[in-house]
Amino acid sequence: MSSQMQFGIFSVSDITRDPTTGQTPSEAQRISDIVTIAKHVEEVGLDVFALGEHHNPPFFSSSPTTTLAYIGAQTERLILSTATTLITTNDPVKIAEDYAMLQHLTGGRVDLVMGRGNTGPVYPWFGQDIRQGLALAIENYALLRELWEKDVVDWEGKFRTPLQGFTSTPRPLDGVPPFVWHGSIRTPEIAEQAAYYGDGFFANNIFWPKEHYQRLITLYRQRYAHYGHGAPEQAIVGLGGQAFMAKNSQDAVRQFRPYFDNAPVYGHGPSLEEFQELTPLTVGSPQQVIDRYAAMREYFGDYQRQLFLVDHAGLPLKTVLEQLDILGGEVVPVLRKELATDRPAEVPDAPTHAARVAAVYGDGPTRQARPTSAGGNNLTVGGPYQDTPVAAPAATSGSAFGPAATSGSAFGPAATQKKVAR
Repeated sequence: MSSQMQFGIFSVSDITRDPTTGQTPSEAQRISDIVTIAKHVEEVGLDVFALGEHHNPPFFSSSPTTTLAYIGAQTERLILSTATTLITTNDPVKIAEDYAMLQHLTGGRVDLVMGRGNTGPVYPWFGQDIRQGLALAIENYALLRELWEKDVVDWEGKFRTPLQGFTSTPRPLDGVPPFVWHGSIRTPEIAEQAAYYGDGFFANNIFWPKEHYQRLITLYRQRYAHYGHGAPEQAIVGLGGQAFMAKNSQDAVRQFRPYFDNAPVYGHGPSLEEFQELTPLTVGSPQQVIDRYAAMREYFGDYQRQLFLVDHAGLPLKTVLEQLDILGGEVVPVLRKELATDRPAEVPDAPTHAARVAAVYGDGPTRQARPTSAGGNNLTVGGPYQDTPVAAPAATSGSAFGPAATSGSAFGPAATQKKVAR
């Protein structure tokens, strides 16, 4: 597998009636199917499986870490990610613990996409105010980074009770937290947040014309450079996408049209043809998908991750697996070559745990956290671990792992944080 770019699938975990049969799968069936789909993603040679987070019907994925851990136990190299982890309504302490645990269980094959979500009622369900959504995203993520990067955290903010002498367990695998992408459909402040920390930016790229996402990605790249992480083209970008394929393009359109026309997300709106013209949705032959997605870097620059949505709108499992066969067998191998051609040497490869560990430790030993007998009493019994964390070396100019600037942003100082959470 080339590390230059990663290709994979993201699922929003919808449970939708199949308009061709009138049947709606049960929650149990859909959960079983998603495990089958994820395993097949690896079998066909793709790199990433990402799962969304929702807390209401018609979605099932209320606990993505549970599902991803189960999938991780049945796969060997698949990177497990989220399509959205709700940074606004989840407690940052629980995010820190859950994803560090998932790191350990999967040998580092995990990253996550932070987002605010698009379901308004979820805020009061979890005791939050949607009017504070952006402020929650900023404050909660700042706390999450501290929890991953410091063994002992003293913290006070606006939206949760203070922490005094708190240690999040387990510590991140090898002392390197999961890589974080910040996902956004329309919010420039989230692009700014990603740039400030030197994290990745994931543009959903399934609902709007390319010009909309060009503005967000251009802003992110410019601000990434502003904060001293490297040149704009060294920023870490991921894109979503949608495709439905058949050997004959007319067959693809005929097969997919009833699903499109009745899908809760975009049914009963623009026609399939109009939607394809306005967005990256491509319904046709494998070559048409190759041509459409090989052209993405003309609009967005060289990027690191391409995910496709293929299991939505009531499509049956058999059809989804067939789509994965086409992606893995005919489309992605060609896209790997196309998007690697003339790729500048300074463009970073897609992030992996192994590469990020090497950027911090080189060939030296990694951190292996071993608790002391303090029993969580960090206030009077000294540190909670036997070792002193290895400080990350100063990053060279232009590295994707470079230090965050400490001024000129609303996201707060980062000078006291280890710069390994890239």
